[in-house]
Amino acid sequence: MLANIAETLRTSRGIAAKSDIAAVATRLGLSGTGTIRVGDDCAAIPDGDGYLLLAIEGFINEFVAADPWFAGWCGVMVNVSDIAAMGGRPVAVVDAIWSAGAVAADPILQGLRAAAETFNVPLVGGHTNLRCDRSQLSVAILGKAKQLLTSFDARSGDHLIAAIDLRGRYRDPFPNWEAATDAPSQRLSNDLQILPAIAEAGLALAAKDISQGGIIGTAMMLAECSGVGLHIDLAAIPRPDSAPLDRWIQTFPSFGYILSVSPANIQAVIARFTERGIHAADIGTVTPDHAVQVTIGAETETIWDFTRQNLLGCTHA
Repeated sequence: MLANIAETLRTSRGIAAKSDIAAVATRLGLSGTGTIRVGDDCAAIPDGDGYLLLAIEGFINEFVAADPWFAGWCGVMVNVSDIAAMGGRPVAVVDAIWSAGAVAADPILQGLRAAAETFNVPLVGGHTNLRCDRSQLSVAILGKAKQLLTSFDARSGDHLIAAIDLRGRYRDPFPNWEAATDAPSQRLSNDLQILPAIAEAGLALAAKDISQGGIIGTAMMLAECSGVGLHIDLAAIPRPDSAPLDRWIQTFPSFGYILSVSPANIQAVIARFTERGIHAADIGTVTPDHAVQVTIGAETETIWDFTRQNLLGCTHA
């Protein structure tokens, strides 16, 4: 069973899409080193006694075509999640939309507006083209952080904490676990305060938003950027009863984060999430090697060995 899951993960579309980043970063002359490191959820730009956070998301054409309202909603939701993953709070978003006329654009714009109002983040402009042959969407965000959580600061000996809001359902046919569109606005806004509060309390240094790469793919990106390995117990990952394991570990949850936490802070970090009704658990350890391994019971499989193959190509300085 585990061998089949491991092979499915290695060849998954979500992880393949992340590997495309390496080719683009190389072509642009980017790396994971320097003052503004590349490979994180946001670019963290030093600003006074804190940081400006800048991020952008583009959406797969088939997703925008099949579920345009939800694509618009996700334009805001995934961006505010990226800001939170870095220990920040959102300031404003801008969008770029292309469509074959105003009628086709309308559900996308409705979704954007609904999410902006729900997450209490202003839409302040963007780019519009209503004379295109199809609908496409990209949304960018600006945020601020006092203290960063990064992809570059996981340390050997840390434990990996997964925090996921399980109060949702799949938005078929896509791998999206949707736990936000019918949730109270104030609850969602307060939930997004958990990560910056953890950062500012010094309870963790490293985190990532669980993205299209799924739980394991996101953990792999964290490991590569930090120059470490991971040992993950798949059975320990918070999971709804209705979701098969092989699907769940490739899922993109509306609220889901991976944090690298020192043993002394594990319970304090988990408590921050559980007191808000969000499932959080210790799912594994950060190791000094450069491989990502998963286990179920006595079985162990290596998903990725960074000594043989890069993923993002953005490594620890």
